[in-house]
Amino acid sequence: MSIAQSVAAEGWFKDPALGRIFALLNEDGKEVRVVGGAVRNALMELPVTDTDLATTWAPEQVMARAEAAGIRAVPTGIEHGTVTLVIDGRGFEVTTLRHDAETDGRRAKVVFGNDWQTDAERRDFTINALYADRSGTIIDLVGGLDDIVSRTVRFIGNPDDRIAEDHLRILRYFRFFAHYGAGRPDAAALKACARARDSLAKLSAERVWKELKTLFKARDPGRALLWMRQAGVLSMVLPESEKWGIDSIAGLIGTETALGWDPDPMLRLLAIVPPDAARMEELSTRLKMSRAEAERLVKWAKAPAISPTMAITALDRLLYRHEAGPITDRIRLSLVSARVRAETDAAALTEAAGHSRHLARAASWERPVFPVSGSDLIAKGVEPGPGMGARLAALEERWIDSNFILDKQALLREPE
Repeated sequence: MSIAQSVAAEGWFKDPALGRIFALLNEDGKEVRVVGGAVRNALMELPVTDTDLATTWAPEQVMARAEAAGIRAVPTGIEHGTVTLVIDGRGFEVTTLRHDAETDGRRAKVVFGNDWQTDAERRDFTINALYADRSGTIIDLVGGLDDIVSRTVRFIGNPDDRIAEDHLRILRYFRFFAHYGAGRPDAAALKACARARDSLAKLSAERVWKELKTLFKARDPGRALLWMRQAGVLSMVLPESEKWGIDSIAGLIGTETALGWDPDPMLRLLAIVPPDAARMEELSTRLKMSRAEAERLVKWAKAPAISPTMAITALDRLLYRHEAGPITDRIRLSLVSARVRAETDAAALTEAAGHSRHLARAASWERPVFPVSGSDLIAKGVEPGPGMGARLAALEERWIDSNFILDKQALLREPE
């Protein structure tokens, strides 16, 4: 298989804003090149969403030249050499060539330079260290083009050294393998990740969760999760999955494809952890998830399992009591399980049909409004306070049990 040696014909490369940056920073013996994801994705025929650049100009010089040219320059990471140039409302990160002078595996002290080979060798993976110069010509200093062709995710140089520079690269390896890899992982990389897995405990929870979430966004994260488990990495970051297993991921991906579901990173997480509310609370706290993410985990765990033969009226009552989101998550995963079992068990086809009917109901369900308020009870002479709250709760339960049929007048006529 041959591979392009230039990205000059790519639409993103013809962007006038990028042309302004090339014109600005390719002067006086200095140079700027596109680097990383834009080049990688273009060669893999994947969408290019961000265009990052590397330059031999010092960050302060980049800012000064940009401002002189009327381009907004934001020092987004200037201590690490990164300046964001904003043109037509879009940001382009420009980073000065550098190497790590000191690192503890979490933070690095960088030294700026002008050696492209040194800059390439300090990066993580060969497929991320490809450059495109002003003409669009690809410059490969570390063997990245061959790995693009074979879809091999490979550390640059010694994998142990790269991981020692930044422990997060263990998770990044599996994340990139999920998105860009094919076949088996690079053996040297896999062994290095396994050897260094204990170092993941030194990372901040936010960085770990961000990497995991991005991994779960891959079209099919199943192979990466399998190799993470083999290397002992998955149990380090998601011990909740250790005895629960990741076997359901394949069925979930198959169901997503067959039924046209959008990939849902949180649903994929739910598929590999147990519906245990206490453990889900601990998991969300440990990884410092957002409030919405934590609530989704815990509410899903607390929601009851849905029988495929459940009457629609009973499902409506559960949707009201537990909200549509958690119940929908439960139904989706039950449907996945039934579809997988249906390959060898004809009875599971009937279960799948029941879950599909429930899923359709949950998608169209609208939460009814309880027709009685505190002011209605006050009008009947009920004093405000805890007693009123209890009366309202009891009336609401009667209303739910009636399948939401009783109106205000009927409820207020209920015996006390």
